[in-house]
Amino acid sequence: MVINVIRAKGKKDRQVILSEKLLIQLRKYFKSYRPKEWLFESETGKQYGYRSLQMVFSRAKKKAGVKTSGGIHSMRHSFATHLLENGTDIRLIQELLGHNSIKTTIRYTHVSKAQLEKKSPLDNLEF
Repeated sequence: MVINVIRAKGKKDRQVILSEKLLIQLRKYFKSYRPKEWLFESETGKQYGYRSLQMVFSRAKKKAGVKTSGGIHSMRHSFATHLLENGTDIRLIQELLGHNSIKTTIRYTHVSKAQLEKKSPLDNLEF
């Protein structure tokens, strides 16, 4: 239940938690689209550029009725915050985000409610 991310933010490779619910959706997507090289390919079969990803993210937010501001990068902040709220150790969050310094990780953790049981924040979503 781990995804290997190649050349992520900061051009670092890292491993991240894979939600069981997300895995189900990714399998459906894969069976439907049958990507060749990249999991999410452009219509030409190439890797999406950052601007294209921003536009996809913006459309998805609008379709979902999300009115708060924030782009793709805000998902990292939310992920870190939800992990912390679910009781995940700050050092593990640091490792998952690929931060060299714990001080950088602490900036991502805007805790707003009591810590909950440990699990991926994506498991709280309904698909």
